[in-house]
Amino acid sequence: MNKALMMLLAAAIVGAGATPLKAETIEKKKSVAANNKSPRVTAQLKSGHKVVRAKSPQRLASLDDARHLALQSSAVLVQDQATGVILYEKNPNAVLPIASITKLMTAMVVLDAVPDLHETLAIGEDDVDLIKGTRSRLKVGTRLEREEMLRLALMSSENRAASALSRHYPGGREAFVAAMNQKAQTLGLADTRFLDATGLTAANVSSPRDLAKMVDAAHQYPLIREFSTTSEGEFSIAGRPQQFRNTNTLVKSPAWQIGLSKTGYINEAGKCLVMQAWLNNKPTIIVLLDSWGKMTRIGDANRIKRWVESASLARPSAG
Repeated sequence: MNKALMMLLAAAIVGAGATPLKAETIEKKKSVAANNKSPRVTAQLKSGHKVVRAKSPQRLASLDDARHLALQSSAVLVQDQATGVILYEKNPNAVLPIASITKLMTAMVVLDAVPDLHETLAIGEDDVDLIKGTRSRLKVGTRLEREEMLRLALMSSENRAASALSRHYPGGREAFVAAMNQKAQTLGLADTRFLDATGLTAANVSSPRDLAKMVDAAHQYPLIREFSTTSEGEFSIAGRPQQFRNTNTLVKSPAWQIGLSKTGYINEAGKCLVMQAWLNNKPTIIVLLDSWGKMTRIGDANRIKRWVESASLARPSAG
């Protein structure tokens, strides 16, 4: 076949909308993409989860501007809560461990049961962490009202408080976990699974897109909004007053207006953070998963805030 004829055939193929790629070329592209991701995201690539960059035509800034964000979290989603428009996304469908972000679902399930918030609950031996061996200032035998347990679980991410809440649920812990998964299904969280109420197990997983929905749902509960954004509080533990602080330092920053917050961390999940915050007077949902370094998730949140604000200022005015 002469060269001219080959060129004509190639043009016909392209004109028909087909772009033939050799198998080795496809595999090479997959390899390059995987090498640019963290180990967790690489696993998602291998399992078939789609990796998506910021391509929404309704985003605030150009794709080039978004790339300048240089976020260190492996999976990210930023969404206008009022309109549902995605402002930025990075591996939004990656299914990853979510650690204590779990406690937002824990709180919703607790409140959905409309329990007596003033009923006294006790920390028991079954609430001690045998998975990660984490410590707690809530010693076995500590007695607090259900509302105080809920506040500590959301504000300070107290694992024993979350465990006690699930254990005192009608039907016990097994019924509680079943209710968590049923709630996830009702909310349309297809990538989300729960095995416990604390998030200490890496079996509790979700994706950024699912978590945006979960944050939006949790934001409808006044107590979750209040407790998750309280910067600190005093509790009487074993007859002595003790101070507990929020695990998200941004809630006390005057530069932020945060309506809901939850952090999370286990080795398998890295540092995680979800928030509902007001950026440019608009309610915005931020999801950051698998960040490494003590301050990485906070740095990413601040970079997103600056980007959204500068992108809005850069837009030409109407009229």
